[in-house]
Formats: sequence, structure tokens, C-alpha cells
Amino acid sequence: MSDIETLRRILATTRVIAVVGLSAEWHRPSYFAAKYMQEHGYRIVPVNPKYDEILGERCYRSLEDIRDKVDMVDVFRRTADVLPIARAAITIGAKVLWQQLGVVNEEADRLAREHGLDSVMDRCVKIEHARLFGGLNWAGVDTKVISAKRPRWLPY
Repeated sequence: MSDIETLRRILATTRVIAVVGLSAEWHRPSYFAAKYMQEHGYRIVPVNPKYDEILGERCYRSLEDIRDKVDMVDVFRRTADVLPIARAAITIGAKVLWQQLGVVNEEADRLAREHGLDSVMDRCVKIEHARLFGGLNWAGVDTKVISAKRPRWLPY
């Protein structure tokens, strides 16, 4: 499910994102994406047994340990690790299984869809949110400035 309407619906109706494999290291893609989503009003629920807390939120050892409702399970793990995560997403009642860039597990995708979840593969939640809700610019961040004029600092 990578058409624009589906991605926009998923991101507009999601409020709580469990990020499996979220790192506490600021330079890791998982941290950057989760921080961006948190700054845009989403509650991030970190899932990584290495940490107690990430981005000011309690970190859980597994999806099954989370007691709050989760809308989306965002997977920052190797493709081979996704199938059990998909099963856990179904068990906790998530609505979406999202496999990040470079992560494509067809079996997990099929299983998620069979159980009524939306499933997205090989896409970055941060990039898609920024693309669909106006958060991209030259540097990839939201400047809150909309203009057709070329910035003076550009060399051409």
C-alpha cells in the first residue's frame, strides 16, 4: 500500500507509533525519524531491550509488553526479523505494519493484510509524512516558509 491516498490516510489517523529497533543514538536513522514524528504530534513508543528510555518515553523490551493502544508498528529491523514482529503487531491490535526503507518482508506483509492491518514496505515514515504534509525543503526539514523564489544563497 504505497499510493498517496493510503499513505495520507494512515498518517492522518495514526497517533501512537511503536518503533521497533529504535536507537537512543541521535545519529541513527531510527532516532531521527522517531524524533521528527514526535515533534509532529505523534506519540512514540520505543521498543528496544537495550534501553530504559528514548526520547523521554519508556522503552519496552517487546511489543507485547506495551499496555497502551498502538496504532502503527514501525520496523527498523532486518528483513529476516520482521515476521515475528508482524505477528506481535497483530496480537496487540495495531492497525498498521510499516517496514522502513530497505525492509521488505513479503510474508509479514501478507500476514498483516490477512489480519486486516494496513501494510507498508520499503518506505520511511518520516519522509512520507514530510512529503505528504509539507515538511520537506532543501535541507529536508520544515522551515514554515512557502515560496517559489530561489533563495539568494544558492550559487545559481
